[in-house]
Amino acid sequence: MKISNETKIGVMAAVAITFLILGFNFLKGKNLFDKNHKIYAVFPKVNGLANSNPVLINGLQVGMVYSMQEKSRNIGDGIIVTINLARDINIPSNSVAYISQDLLGGATLIIEPGNSTAFLADGDTLGTKVVVGLMDEVKGNINPAIKTLDGTLQSLDSLVEVAGTYFDPATKKNFHQIVSNLTAASNALNKLMNAQNSALNQSLANVNTITANLAGNNEKINSTLDNVEKATGKLANAELESTIAELKKSIEGLNTLLAKANSRDGSLGLLINDPKLYNNLTNTTRSLNILLDDFKTHPKRYVNVSVFGKKDKSTPLSAPLNDSTNAPQQQ
Repeated sequence: MKISNETKIGVMAAVAITFLILGFNFLKGKNLFDKNHKIYAVFPKVNGLANSNPVLINGLQVGMVYSMQEKSRNIGDGIIVTINLARDINIPSNSVAYISQDLLGGATLIIEPGNSTAFLADGDTLGTKVVVGLMDEVKGNINPAIKTLDGTLQSLDSLVEVAGTYFDPATKKNFHQIVSNLTAASNALNKLMNAQNSALNQSLANVNTITANLAGNNEKINSTLDNVEKATGKLANAELESTIAELKKSIEGLNTLLAKANSRDGSLGLLINDPKLYNNLTNTTRSLNILLDDFKTHPKRYVNVSVFGKKDKSTPLSAPLNDSTNAPQQQ
Protein backbone atom coordinates (compact mmCIF):
# COMPACT_ATOMS: atom_id res chain seq x y z
CA MET A 1 0.00 0.00 0.00
CA LYS A 2 1.38 3.26 -1.02
CA ILE A 3 1.27 6.03 1.60
CA SER A 4 0.78 9.46 0.23
CA ASN A 5 3.07 12.32 1.00
CA GLU A 6 0.26 14.19 2.73
CA THR A 7 -0.17 11.29 5.16
CA LYS A 8 3.55 11.16 5.89
CA ILE A 9 3.61 14.88 6.51
CA GLY A 10 0.59 14.64 8.82
CA VAL A 11 2.14 11.77 10.83
CA MET A 12 5.43 13.63 11.18
CA ALA A 13 3.60 16.78 12.26
CA ALA A 14 1.64 14.80 14.91
CA VAL A 15 4.85 13.19 16.21
CA ALA A 16 6.60 16.60 16.30
CA ILE A 17 3.69 18.17 18.17
CA THR A 18 3.69 15.24 20.65
CA PHE A 19 7.42 15.59 21.31
CA LEU A 20 6.98 19.36 21.60
CA ILE A 21 4.26 18.93 24.22
CA LEU A 22 6.27 16.31 26.13
CA GLY A 23 9.43 18.46 26.07
CA PHE A 24 7.56 21.59 27.16
CA ASN A 25 5.94 19.74 30.06
CA PHE A 26 9.30 18.20 30.98
CA LEU A 27 10.86 21.64 31.13
CA LYS A 28 7.98 22.69 33.38
CA GLY A 29 8.77 19.76 35.70
CA LYS A 30 6.00 17.52 34.44
CA ASN A 31 6.66 13.97 33.27
CA LEU A 32 3.68 12.42 31.56
CA PHE A 33 5.11 8.88 31.71
CA ASP A 34 6.19 8.71 35.32
CA LYS A 35 3.88 9.21 38.27
CA ASN A 36 5.96 11.54 40.46
CA HIS A 37 5.35 12.40 44.09
CA LYS A 38 4.50 15.98 44.95
CA ILE A 39 5.26 17.84 48.13
CA TYR A 40 4.49 21.42 49.03
CA ALA A 41 6.16 24.41 50.66
CA VAL A 42 4.66 27.76 51.68
CA PHE A 43 6.81 30.91 51.35
CA PRO A 44 5.96 34.53 52.17
CA LYS A 45 7.63 35.56 48.89
CA VAL A 46 9.16 33.73 45.92
CA ASN A 47 11.50 36.33 44.41
CA GLY A 48 13.28 34.88 41.36
CA LEU A 49 11.59 31.49 41.61
CA ALA A 50 9.74 30.17 38.53
CA ASN A 51 8.18 26.95 37.26
CA SER A 52 10.71 24.24 36.30
CA ASN A 53 13.40 25.74 38.54
CA PRO A 54 15.53 22.96 40.04
CA VAL A 55 15.06 21.55 43.52
CA LEU A 56 18.31 20.45 45.19
CA ILE A 57 19.21 18.34 48.22
CA ASN A 58 22.91 18.37 49.14
CA GLY A 59 23.67 19.68 45.63
CA LEU A 60 21.76 16.88 43.88
CA GLN A 61 18.73 17.78 41.78
CA VAL A 62 15.82 15.72 43.03
CA GLY A 63 13.00 17.51 41.26
CA MET A 64 11.58 20.73 39.85
CA VAL A 65 9.15 23.44 40.81
CA TYR A 66 5.85 22.27 39.40
CA SER A 67 3.62 25.26 40.10
CA MET A 68 3.10 28.30 42.36
CA GLN A 69 -0.18 29.74 43.52
CA GLU A 70 -1.47 32.02 46.26
CA LYS A 71 -2.67 30.38 49.46
CA SER A 72 -5.76 32.61 49.64
CA ARG A 73 -7.09 35.84 48.25
CA ASN A 74 -5.03 37.61 50.87
CA ILE A 75 -1.55 37.43 49.32
CA GLY A 76 -0.02 38.03 52.72
CA ASP A 77 -1.05 34.52 53.81
CA GLY A 78 1.74 33.07 51.67
CA ILE A 79 2.44 31.39 48.34
CA ILE A 80 2.16 27.61 47.89
CA VAL A 81 5.01 26.10 45.86
CA THR A 82 4.36 22.61 44.47
CA ILE A 83 7.52 20.48 44.13
CA ASN A 84 7.57 17.59 41.66
CA LEU A 85 10.04 14.96 42.89
CA ALA A 86 11.81 13.12 40.07
CA ARG A 87 13.79 10.76 42.34
CA ASP A 88 12.52 8.15 44.76
CA ILE A 89 14.37 9.30 47.89
CA ASN A 90 13.50 9.57 51.55
CA ILE A 91 13.25 13.15 52.82
CA PRO A 92 13.12 13.53 56.64
CA SER A 93 9.90 15.11 57.87
CA ASN A 94 11.74 17.94 59.70
CA SER A 95 13.57 19.08 56.58
CA VAL A 96 13.48 22.79 55.72
CA ALA A 97 13.29 24.44 52.30
CA TYR A 98 14.52 27.90 51.29
CA ILE A 99 15.03 29.89 48.10
CA SER A 100 18.59 30.70 47.00
CA GLN A 101 19.09 33.49 44.46
CA ASP A 102 22.18 33.97 42.30
CA LEU A 103 23.71 37.14 40.89
CA LEU A 104 21.87 36.77 37.57
CA GLY A 105 18.47 36.83 39.25
CA GLY A 106 17.73 33.11 38.92
CA ALA A 107 16.62 31.09 41.91
CA THR A 108 16.97 27.53 43.15
CA LEU A 109 14.86 25.80 45.76
CA ILE A 110 17.15 24.15 48.35
CA ILE A 111 15.97 21.47 50.78
CA GLU A 112 18.06 21.07 53.93
CA PRO A 113 17.50 17.50 55.16
CA GLY A 114 16.65 17.04 58.82
CA ASN A 115 17.50 14.23 61.22
CA SER A 116 14.05 12.74 61.74
CA THR A 117 13.49 9.03 61.21
CA ALA A 118 10.04 9.76 59.75
CA PHE A 119 9.90 10.72 56.07
CA LEU A 120 7.68 12.93 53.93
CA ALA A 121 4.92 11.24 51.99
CA ASP A 122 3.19 12.30 48.81
CA GLY A 123 1.24 15.50 49.49
CA ASP A 124 3.07 16.50 52.70
CA THR A 125 4.25 20.07 53.34
CA LEU A 126 7.83 21.09 54.00
CA GLY A 127 8.92 23.57 56.59
CA THR A 128 10.39 26.77 55.14
CA LYS A 129 12.69 29.63 56.11
CA VAL A 130 13.69 32.90 54.48
CA VAL A 131 17.38 33.28 53.63
CA VAL A 132 18.92 36.54 52.48
CA GLY A 133 19.96 36.08 48.89
CA LEU A 134 23.33 36.96 47.41
CA MET A 135 21.85 39.93 45.59
CA ASP A 136 20.28 41.22 48.81
CA GLU A 137 23.63 40.93 50.57
CA VAL A 138 25.37 42.74 47.73
CA LYS A 139 22.74 45.47 47.78
CA GLY A 140 22.99 45.76 51.56
CA ASN A 141 26.76 46.20 51.30
CA ILE A 142 26.62 48.49 48.27
CA ASN A 143 24.11 50.95 49.74
CA PRO A 144 26.31 51.96 52.74
CA ALA A 145 29.32 52.07 50.42
CA ILE A 146 27.47 54.37 48.04
CA LYS A 147 26.42 56.62 50.91
CA THR A 148 30.01 56.73 52.19
CA LEU A 149 31.30 57.46 48.70
CA ASP A 150 28.71 60.20 48.30
CA GLY A 151 29.79 61.78 51.58
CA THR A 152 33.44 61.50 50.54
CA LEU A 153 32.72 63.18 47.21
CA GLN A 154 30.86 65.98 48.99
CA SER A 155 33.76 66.46 51.38
CA LEU A 156 36.19 66.46 48.46
CA ASP A 157 34.05 69.00 46.67
CA SER A 158 34.03 71.21 49.77
CA LEU A 159 37.79 70.81 50.06
CA VAL A 160 38.28 71.81 46.43
CA GLU A 161 36.10 74.87 46.96
CA VAL A 162 38.05 75.84 50.07
CA ALA A 163 41.36 75.26 48.31
CA GLY A 164 40.17 77.39 45.40
CA THR A 165 39.55 80.32 47.74
CA TYR A 166 43.16 80.13 48.95
CA PHE A 167 44.67 80.72 45.54
CA ASP A 168 43.68 84.33 45.01
CA PRO A 169 46.59 86.76 44.34
CA ALA A 170 46.90 87.89 47.95
CA THR A 171 46.92 84.31 49.23
CA LYS A 172 49.50 83.24 46.63
CA LYS A 173 51.76 86.01 47.88
CA ASN A 174 51.33 84.71 51.44
CA PHE A 175 52.20 81.17 50.31
CA HIS A 176 55.35 82.44 48.58
CA GLN A 177 56.33 84.27 51.76
CA ILE A 178 55.73 81.14 53.86
CA VAL A 179 57.87 79.06 51.49
CA SER A 180 60.68 81.65 51.60
CA ASN A 181 60.51 81.69 55.42
CA LEU A 182 60.75 77.91 55.48
CA THR A 183 63.76 78.06 53.17
CA ALA A 184 65.48 80.61 55.39
CA ALA A 185 64.75 78.50 58.48
CA SER A 186 66.16 75.42 56.75
CA ASN A 187 69.35 77.30 55.79
CA ALA A 188 69.77 78.53 59.36
CA LEU A 189 69.30 75.00 60.65
CA ASN A 190 71.91 73.69 58.22
CA LYS A 191 74.38 76.35 59.39
CA LEU A 192 73.66 75.41 62.98
CA MET A 193 74.22 71.72 62.26
CA ASN A 194 77.44 72.35 60.27
CA ALA A 195 79.06 74.73 62.76
CA GLN A 196 81.88 72.99 64.65
CA ASN A 197 81.51 74.94 67.86
CA SER A 198 77.77 75.41 67.70
CA ALA A 199 75.60 75.19 70.79
CA LEU A 200 73.94 72.08 69.37
CA ASN A 201 77.25 70.27 68.96
CA GLN A 202 78.28 71.30 72.45
CA SER A 203 74.97 70.03 73.82
CA LEU A 204 75.46 66.70 72.04
CA ALA A 205 79.01 66.51 73.40
CA ASN A 206 77.71 67.17 76.90
CA VAL A 207 75.10 64.46 76.48
CA ASN A 208 77.81 62.04 75.36
CA THR A 209 79.92 62.98 78.41
CA ILE A 210 76.96 62.40 80.73
CA THR A 211 76.20 59.00 79.22
CA ALA A 212 79.90 58.07 79.47
CA ASN A 213 79.91 59.04 83.14
CA LEU A 214 76.80 56.99 83.74
CA ALA A 215 78.40 54.00 82.03
CA GLY A 216 81.61 54.47 84.09
CA ASN A 217 79.70 54.70 87.37
CA ASN A 218 77.46 51.77 86.60
CA GLU A 219 78.84 49.73 89.51
CA LYS A 220 78.33 52.59 91.97
CA ILE A 221 74.78 53.07 90.75
CA ASN A 222 74.11 49.36 91.18
CA SER A 223 75.60 49.47 94.69
CA THR A 224 73.42 52.47 95.58
CA LEU A 225 70.34 50.68 94.29
CA ASP A 226 71.28 47.60 96.33
CA ASN A 227 71.59 49.74 99.47
CA VAL A 228 68.22 51.33 98.79
CA GLU A 229 66.72 47.88 98.33
CA LYS A 230 68.25 46.69 101.62
CA ALA A 231 66.95 49.79 103.44
CA THR A 232 63.46 49.28 102.06
CA GLY A 233 63.69 45.60 103.05
CA LYS A 234 64.65 46.50 106.61
CA LEU A 235 61.84 49.02 106.72
CA ALA A 236 59.41 46.40 105.47
CA ASN A 237 60.65 43.90 108.09
CA ALA A 238 60.40 46.41 110.97
CA GLU A 239 57.95 45.62 113.76
CA LEU A 240 55.39 48.08 112.55
CA GLU A 241 52.47 45.99 113.68
CA SER A 242 53.65 45.89 117.32
CA THR A 243 54.36 49.62 117.25
CA ILE A 244 50.89 50.31 115.88
CA ALA A 245 49.39 48.01 118.54
CA GLU A 246 51.22 49.93 121.34
CA LEU A 247 50.08 53.21 119.85
CA LYS A 248 46.53 51.89 119.79
CA LYS A 249 46.77 50.93 123.47
CA SER A 250 48.06 54.42 124.35
CA ILE A 251 45.17 56.02 122.48
CA GLU A 252 42.71 53.73 124.28
CA GLY A 253 44.25 54.73 127.66
CA LEU A 254 43.99 58.40 126.73
CA ASN A 255 40.36 57.89 125.76
CA THR A 256 39.71 56.21 129.14
CA LEU A 257 41.36 59.13 130.97
CA LEU A 258 39.26 61.63 129.02
CA ALA A 259 36.12 59.61 129.79
CA LYS A 260 36.90 59.67 133.50
CA ALA A 261 37.59 63.41 133.34
CA ASN A 262 34.20 63.95 131.75
CA SER A 263 32.43 61.83 134.39
CA ARG A 264 31.75 62.76 138.06
CA ASP A 265 33.59 59.76 139.48
CA GLY A 266 37.09 61.26 140.01
CA SER A 267 38.41 64.49 141.42
CA LEU A 268 39.25 65.82 137.99
CA GLY A 269 35.75 65.02 136.80
CA LEU A 270 34.22 66.75 139.82
CA LEU A 271 36.47 69.73 139.30
CA ILE A 272 35.39 70.01 135.67
CA ASN A 273 31.75 69.04 135.95
CA ASP A 274 30.63 70.02 139.53
CA PRO A 275 29.50 73.68 139.61
CA LYS A 276 29.45 73.72 143.43
CA LEU A 277 33.19 73.01 143.62
CA TYR A 278 33.79 75.73 141.07
CA ASN A 279 31.70 78.22 143.07
CA ASN A 280 33.51 77.28 146.30
CA LEU A 281 36.88 77.81 144.64
CA THR A 282 35.65 81.14 143.31
CA ASN A 283 34.44 82.27 146.76
CA THR A 284 37.70 81.13 148.38
CA THR A 285 39.70 83.06 145.82
CA ARG A 286 37.54 86.15 146.40
CA SER A 287 37.98 85.92 150.21
CA LEU A 288 41.72 85.54 149.77
CA ASN A 289 41.76 88.65 147.56
CA ILE A 290 39.80 90.61 150.23
CA LEU A 291 42.25 89.46 152.92
CA LEU A 292 45.28 90.46 150.85
CA ASP A 293 43.75 93.85 149.92
CA ASP A 294 42.83 94.50 153.59
CA PHE A 295 46.35 93.55 154.65
CA LYS A 296 47.77 96.00 152.09
CA THR A 297 45.36 98.76 153.12
CA HIS A 298 45.46 98.32 156.94
CA PRO A 299 48.73 96.57 157.78
CA LYS A 300 48.69 97.95 161.36
CA ARG A 301 45.60 95.90 162.04
CA TYR A 302 47.60 92.72 161.66
CA VAL A 303 51.15 93.84 162.57
CA ASN A 304 51.95 96.72 164.97
CA VAL A 305 55.62 97.73 164.65
CA SER A 306 55.35 101.13 166.32
CA VAL A 307 56.06 101.45 170.06
CA PHE A 308 53.80 104.45 170.47
CA GLY A 309 51.46 103.70 167.65
CA LYS A 310 47.84 102.87 167.95
CA LYS A 311 46.17 99.83 166.69
CA ASP A 312 44.21 100.36 163.45
CA LYS A 313 40.55 100.04 164.39
CA SER A 314 39.06 100.92 161.00
CA THR A 315 36.37 98.79 159.45
CA PRO A 316 37.83 95.85 157.50
CA LEU A 317 37.18 95.52 153.74
CA SER A 318 34.15 93.64 152.64
CA ALA A 319 35.17 93.41 148.98
CA PRO A 320 38.53 93.35 147.25
CA LEU A 321 39.81 96.59 145.84
CA ASN A 322 39.91 94.98 142.37
CA ASP A 323 37.33 92.21 142.37
CA SER A 324 38.85 90.01 139.65
CA THR A 325 36.36 87.23 140.36
CA ASN A 326 33.39 89.38 139.32
CA ALA A 327 35.11 91.46 136.65
CA PRO A 328 33.83 90.77 133.14
CA GLN A 329 36.23 88.71 131.05
CA GLN A 330 37.79 90.48 128.11
CA GLN A 331 37.21 88.82 124.76
